[in-house]
Amino acid sequence: MNDFQTLIDCKTLAAKITDNNVVVLDGTWFLPNSNRDAKAEFESGHIPGARFFDIDAISDQHSPLPHMVPSADAFSRSVESLGVSNDSQIVVYDAQGLFSAARVWWLFRIFGHQHVAVLDGGLPAWIAAGKEVTEVIADVLPGSYHADFNANTVVDLSGMQQRVKNQNALILDARSAARYKGEAPEPRPELQSGHMPGALSLPATDLMVEGRLKPVDELRALFKSLEVNEASPIVTTCGSGVTAAIITLALEHCGLGMHQLYDGSWTEWASAPGNPIEKNRNALTREER
Repeated sequence: MNDFQTLIDCKTLAAKITDNNVVVLDGTWFLPNSNRDAKAEFESGHIPGARFFDIDAISDQHSPLPHMVPSADAFSRSVESLGVSNDSQIVVYDAQGLFSAARVWWLFRIFGHQHVAVLDGGLPAWIAAGKEVTEVIADVLPGSYHADFNANTVVDLSGMQQRVKNQNALILDARSAARYKGEAPEPRPELQSGHMPGALSLPATDLMVEGRLKPVDELRALFKSLEVNEASPIVTTCGSGVTAAIITLALEHCGLGMHQLYDGSWTEWASAPGNPIEKNRNALTREER
């Protein structure tokens, strides 16, 4: 199979899905206020042969924050149990079209795996194309995997505090404009909404049409409007490090490089005492500038 590193379409996946080195992962995850069960939905219907990648389980179980990046050893053991090896071509999708699959893509990339792509349009596109879904859980032979963590791709709290203080990186916030402005509540009720000083609002939904990334030329124009170029130091952020990965995926898909992501995102920032929070209900979003 050809090397796919950002996106793959349904037709190509359907033709290659039985290749020995292809591993399909369902990376569906829902916001905590959605009242939906990703594992149950996987069991009721998924792409044949797919394995369920549990974002909450394959994470740092010692962190009080949701689904933080696990250790390299823990990641290796988890993905081996899903049949993943270092030479696997991974295809990840989710039930929303494009949401949490980007986080799974990003996890593999930061652990050194290049051959990983997101299914364009996800499960909805697969179903719309008339492809098969099944309730059958496939038997999985364990893989052999060694993760090589690239610490330069992940920003922690202290690193984010320095970037905000020094204003030496372009911070792109993938949450809705209303949450960014402090007008809408966070899905985690203990958190206030608002944004980090200097952050720009770039809702992940602005990058998509019907659960698919927009064409490259449209994405490039959007990033250009934010003065993004290949040399721009960028950190993406969101509520808990999930939709921030959609921006990271779009940047990579456009050829603008693999940029940093703030893993703890707003959940960590708004929880940490003393961090500055701006609400700026009159702040201009990208579309309003």
